[in-house]
Amino acid sequence: MKLKKHIFVLILGVVSALGCSQSKENKAPKSYIAYKTSTPIQIDGEANDAAWSKVDWSDTFIDIEGVKQPKYKTKVKMLWDDKYYYILAQLEEPHVWATLTKRDTIIFHNNDFEVFIDPDGDTHNYYELEINALNTAWDLFVSQPYRKNNVVLNDWNITGLKSAVKVNGTLNNPKDIDEGWVLELAIPWKAYKKGYFHKNVPTDSYWRVNFSRVNWDYQIKDGKYERKRDEKGKLLHEYNWVWSPMGVINMHEPEKWGYVYFSSKEVGAKDVFNIASDEKIKWELYSMYRKQIAHFKKNSTYFKSIDSLTQKGIKIDDKAVVPKLENHSTGFNLSIVSPFSGKTLIVNQNGKFITK
Repeated sequence: MKLKKHIFVLILGVVSALGCSQSKENKAPKSYIAYKTSTPIQIDGEANDAAWSKVDWSDTFIDIEGVKQPKYKTKVKMLWDDKYYYILAQLEEPHVWATLTKRDTIIFHNNDFEVFIDPDGDTHNYYELEINALNTAWDLFVSQPYRKNNVVLNDWNITGLKSAVKVNGTLNNPKDIDEGWVLELAIPWKAYKKGYFHKNVPTDSYWRVNFSRVNWDYQIKDGKYERKRDEKGKLLHEYNWVWSPMGVINMHEPEKWGYVYFSSKEVGAKDVFNIASDEKIKWELYSMYRKQIAHFKKNSTYFKSIDSLTQKGIKIDDKAVVPKLENHSTGFNLSIVSPFSGKTLIVNQNGKFITK
């Protein structure tokens, strides 16, 4: 119960930020091409496998709202093979410290690196992994974002996870200056399987993914690092630095995460990935969804007309799209028939994407 209480308090603070301006939310999410490696990566934190040298770093992380430049640089690389999704993270940090050693404790009470994955991109049933500089993991399954009543399985584990940390400096030594730390991950695809026969390796397909780095100002007490407090003894707020900016201080809006395309081309080759037009339609649907939810919170009722949610004449990649609103006894559906795929794209009152 104590853990659940801590999580609830922290989440409450995150959710309160939902009322903030969404003016930055319309920026296109980041994308990255992860190439296939025929040689498995050695997970040791050294990052000296030849395959890593053949792929580009991601864009440097930015503050979660997409405006401020972080104090320290963070970037990632990605690869994959038939068994694992490989992630390499490089974190610049002049004072590398960590204290938490027990798995599934609240790792972001230390500086950490976080991975968020939604394999089918419907914003529900997604996964989170957090790791600190002691290589202590917190992995969890989330049934749906915290804006709705959800279930969080804290006891869910990524069976077969491989991880290693290399500190470029000395861990927990406030008397020197460090360069930072490197995290190497191998996440088995099978951890995300929905059933025994589910073939979920996303060859030449994409997943919705994002990365976050939590960083705290520190103070030294009795020769040891700890999170910094103000003159009243209250903890200072943490920094949140991310790969694909969220527009708000909340990582749990999966519809805004980036796109990782898993190319079947061997590392060293070149491929091209463009975000599908249907995904851009989903962005429009979610913009309308947020207006519906905000209206309900204020008035305890949903809009009844699509004209209340959007301007007429919406175009996606130079093609007109026509949104439709259906209200029903338990909520609503917002939908658009895609002129690109012919599919009906839907977002319902729970914020879940459905494709028909």
